[in-house]
Amino acid sequence: MKVTRLLRLPDQALLATDLPKSPTLMKKVHARLSARYVSALRAHLGEKHPGNGDRAQGLGRAALARGLVMRDLITMHHRAVTLLSSWYMLADRGDSSVKRSEFFLAQAIIPLETAQRDLLEANRHLRERNETLRLHTAALAKGNQLLQHEVTRRKAGELVIKKGQEKYRTLFMESHVMGKKLRQLTHQIISAQEDERKEISRELHDEVVQTLVGINVELAALGKGTSVGLQTLKEKIARTQRLVEHSVNAVHRFARELRPAVLDDLGLIPALHAYSKSLSERKKINIRMTAFGGVEALGTAKRVVLYRVAQEALTNVARHAHATQVRMSITEISGAIRMEISDNGKSFPVKKTLLAKNNKRLGLVGMRERVEMVGGKLVIESAPGKGTIVRAEIPFIHAKTKN
Repeated sequence: MKVTRLLRLPDQALLATDLPKSPTLMKKVHARLSARYVSALRAHLGEKHPGNGDRAQGLGRAALARGLVMRDLITMHHRAVTLLSSWYMLADRGDSSVKRSEFFLAQAIIPLETAQRDLLEANRHLRERNETLRLHTAALAKGNQLLQHEVTRRKAGELVIKKGQEKYRTLFMESHVMGKKLRQLTHQIISAQEDERKEISRELHDEVVQTLVGINVELAALGKGTSVGLQTLKEKIARTQRLVEHSVNAVHRFARELRPAVLDDLGLIPALHAYSKSLSERKKINIRMTAFGGVEALGTAKRVVLYRVAQEALTNVARHAHATQVRMSITEISGAIRMEISDNGKSFPVKKTLLAKNNKRLGLVGMRERVEMVGGKLVIESAPGKGTIVRAEIPFIHAKTKN
């Protein structure tokens, strides 16, 4: 079979030949390019002196323009070789037509290879830019994080300052209220002192002074009555002695109310017994007392506080409650000594009384202040039909036994 004979075949004969069907080559544009490729390859194989490959590179550029890749072009070449193999000895690797065919393919894929290298280079630059962008983004994120941290820190600082200002305003208002309460309490203390002095003055005048006047009258009568009988003299002396005894008892009572000597000499329990007995006899109130002996281990200041609380509570019962029964107990609880005084008398509004601006019951405030001064707490409960309970708790720790 001669090559020159085959070269006279018309292009239409080749174009009319059935090509293997493929999804890519079934497209109209690809079909045209495939026909051009077959025609160009046939012309290349039929030339005695093949060109420099411009024709093949032109097809490669056309394939690239149509979006084909190297695989598509190789597939197109294989299909063209298959089509032309019946006219050319392309199955024989030693035939020059095979080498020409391979040269044609190599030239056709040059534009695709160049484009692929450019694409790879562009991808490399894009990756480098992406990496730079990633680093910049990371640096920006870190900067934003630091900025956010700084904003958070400043906001926290502003919040602390704001809280400090609010706390300062609160403390200022509390100090203002405390100052007002202190002035009010000072006025109440001064008023209470004046009332106490008036009462002591009245008691001294009504009891001690009048008794002493009576004694003076009796003594004067004794001095003038030289002719008085022995029996009458004895009666006047006895009456005078009773007056003296009454005065002594009154003075002792005043002394006990101001500062009982028995509290310093014998202790808290005897002092409370003595005061309860005296009050019970004068006001006709039944007072029952039970006490924990270890209370005497308290310091002097704490024992005085308990005595004053009991004294004020019992005085209030006698003056205001109109009670007939009073129970006083001193017990030991965990870490403290508890003194509780309860009565069956009239109740009163505790909170309203303590918060009243013109509080006449200064003793209640004084009790609370005394107890809190030694680290204790005072609770007053009062309810209709149940009387009043005054409960004071003073810190108490047993002394460790020495070996």
